[in-house]
Amino acid sequence: MTAAMAAPAASAHASAAAKLVIEHMSYRYFLEREESEFLAFSDVSLSVNDGEFVAIVGPSGCGKTTLLNVIAGLLPYDEGTMTIGGLPVQGPGINRSMVFQNASLLPWRTVFDNVRYGMEMQRRFEPALMTSRAEEMIRLVGLAGFEKRYPSELSGGMQQRANLARALATDPEVLLMDEPFAALDAQTREFMQAELLKIWSKSKKTVVFITHQIDEAVFLADRVVVMGTRPGRIKKEFPIAFERPRSLSLKRDPKFLATCDDVWRLIEQEAERINVLRAAE
Repeated sequence: MTAAMAAPAASAHASAAAKLVIEHMSYRYFLEREESEFLAFSDVSLSVNDGEFVAIVGPSGCGKTTLLNVIAGLLPYDEGTMTIGGLPVQGPGINRSMVFQNASLLPWRTVFDNVRYGMEMQRRFEPALMTSRAEEMIRLVGLAGFEKRYPSELSGGMQQRANLARALATDPEVLLMDEPFAALDAQTREFMQAELLKIWSKSKKTVVFITHQIDEAVFLADRVVVMGTRPGRIKKEFPIAFERPRSLSLKRDPKFLATCDDVWRLIEQEAERINVLRAAE
């Protein structure tokens, strides 16, 4: 018995505290060269509670990043429904913010002005509020004293802190993160995972986090969702029972390693299915 036990593939009913609810969602796109449709993921149902941190993992090509882009409103879904705070969602909205792999900071803007940028685009914040929120988020992510620095003067980890501050400054209901630490070196990535948990514990945001790194998912999340091979479907959910706050030393705990192994075994099974499917094509 490990600290994380496999749960049903998807929540049949959203809880009363659910912030994000996806039911029977599918997404397909047209391949012009092959003149055919491609089903990226199919019949996905997922409920994420208010303030919950959910990580989604799975083999390459399973559709997890596509799913995140659909949640963000960057791609239209074909079937199913999605609600945030009980309200139907179609397309982008101010109730979501996205943190991508690359910080994508504007090089001609300082840290302070980059953090303000998202609020400026939404045009719903008074100038004084934008200033105070930018200052607050910069302190929250540990960049106080670097407000006047330009992106080229920051390390990769610091750039991602600024990127996260910009996303939080708009006060989204749901924070979407697409492998935000993938471009960092291994040591910085570890430190940023610990920092993200500190930031999240203070912001209390609902988070959907995509990663290829299993130990990262288990360390960060309240629940790890595993997607299967194409067309992507949710295979299992692993509730993560380790107490918070968590330190990096948790990764050396035998129960932590056993939980990672449980998730890995399922992904390996799905990867083997991919190889079988490719051989049959």
